[in-house]
Amino acid sequence: MSSAEAWSDPVRLRRYRERVFAERQALRAAFSDPAGRQQQVMTDLLEFNAGTEYGKRHGFARIRTLDDYRSAVPVQSYADLEPWIERAAAGERNVLTADHPAVFFTSSGSTGAHKKIPVTPRFMRTTFFPFYYAAWAPLIEHFPEVLESPGAVLNLKHDPIAAPPTTASGRPHVGASQVDFGAAFGEPLSAEPGSGAPWATLPVPVAADRHAEKMYLRLRLAVESDVRCVIGINPAMVAALPYQLNLWWPRIVREVRDGTLGGLPHRAPDPARAAELERLADRHGTVRPCHVWPRMRALFCWTTGVASLYLPRLREEYGPGVVALPAPVAASEGPVGVALDRHGRAGSLVANAAVYEFADADRDLGPDTATLRPHELEPDRDYHVVFSHVGGLYRYAVGDVVRVVDHQDGVPRLEYAGRANRSDHAGERLRDAQVIRALHGALDATGLELRNVACRVAGAPRRSPGYEFAVAPRTPWSREESERFTALLDRALERQSADYRTARSRGRLCAPALLPLDPDAFLRDWQARVESGIRPTQVKDRLFRQDPQEWARLTGQGPEGHGTAAP
Repeated sequence: MSSAEAWSDPVRLRRYRERVFAERQALRAAFSDPAGRQQQVMTDLLEFNAGTEYGKRHGFARIRTLDDYRSAVPVQSYADLEPWIERAAAGERNVLTADHPAVFFTSSGSTGAHKKIPVTPRFMRTTFFPFYYAAWAPLIEHFPEVLESPGAVLNLKHDPIAAPPTTASGRPHVGASQVDFGAAFGEPLSAEPGSGAPWATLPVPVAADRHAEKMYLRLRLAVESDVRCVIGINPAMVAALPYQLNLWWPRIVREVRDGTLGGLPHRAPDPARAAELERLADRHGTVRPCHVWPRMRALFCWTTGVASLYLPRLREEYGPGVVALPAPVAASEGPVGVALDRHGRAGSLVANAAVYEFADADRDLGPDTATLRPHELEPDRDYHVVFSHVGGLYRYAVGDVVRVVDHQDGVPRLEYAGRANRSDHAGERLRDAQVIRALHGALDATGLELRNVACRVAGAPRRSPGYEFAVAPRTPWSREESERFTALLDRALERQSADYRTARSRGRLCAPALLPLDPDAFLRDWQARVESGIRPTQVKDRLFRQDPQEWARLTGQGPEGHGTAAP
């Protein structure tokens, strides 16, 4: 049965819905005794992997409590585990896990190098699938029409490849969105919404690294369907779609009229739909997703971080009543939180998936960092995430920071607050979350809006270095508005970070400067990176951009250019 046939099969759809809601209910049931469930998860991962080389070296068989575990295993990063992972990737067995990794997920680290995240059958069964199914529950429950036809969902992250790159032992080394979980792990129901659409498996040949062309081909096919939902996970992909729609519009209309796809014969010409699309352009000038798909209902992507600054207005481009549902708080290495209702930002801790520890985000993580248990977290505080699971990651600092929204049903609800890395030129130690909250404050105080933003520390002749903010305003800002925004941003940064306040008061940093860009600057930069061969899922919003060449490409300035207030 093809993917399209599977998503049209009423029996398969019924079973899929039942599995989604059953996994959500199982997660909610775990909330009745989250501490007990965490102990069960730890006991399982220790017993299962006690006979591995890593388990023997760290005395897994002797560990009974979390305190024992903390004493035996240090907090560690990918770099700490990398030698063990590379041995497993080369084919050595029983290194980190008792079962052999079937796949290695790829994930870009802060250095740009591709990590190899071991993915074992036991991990998928006990850690991944429970949260993965539950994550779709709010969408399926409240917008059931997204499953009415295979073409009702435009899944931007779904990107199967026929010949994936492999590790030295021949195991696939791919992104999670490129894995057929049904084939790899015996979970035929795991195909996610949109994976049965006519564009899910492209009907024309295209090179695996021509990601922009693949996005074009899917968009060209999707304009002929009644799309109700767009799944992006990475919100930068959702933001890029309206830009791409206009970038490729003449080509799309021509190919619809001619019945071609990528210049090749595809189906019967459709001059009626082409004429309808042309009328949209004539009527509206700028074609938006809501014009092409007037029955759009929902977006599914991360809603926090930099995206929180632009997503409210972006959502309107998809339709006045479109809802943005938050994707899970998760990384390639494992899950952290999943939204079980329609909360716009936060997800409940996945208490039955991994052992979770947390540490104050304003402190540096080290092997002996003291950690907190989930029930010890305080609302409106930021924390490093450290987790352990049966797939071979033990006390692993994933590099993400979460913010506690509240506690519901016995567990914290968490929102993604940014990466753990800091910008620290003069002792200011600024994190993503602090800058984003400061930006929100300055925008709210002035009534201004932006489409994206990035910053760096820039030097200047005869003065201290200072932060330079490249801003793409949604509408033009006057000089007075820009100056007021920049002053308010400076004060907001001082409130968010005592270290920034100290650096400013002692003259180590000067006042920030504003560099206004045109509204599409970030979208052009995103598109250029995808066209260079980077997978769209990996081209994410990045607030701190200290690399001179990257800054020059985004802003059009030379590497040593300096920002000024908008005219």
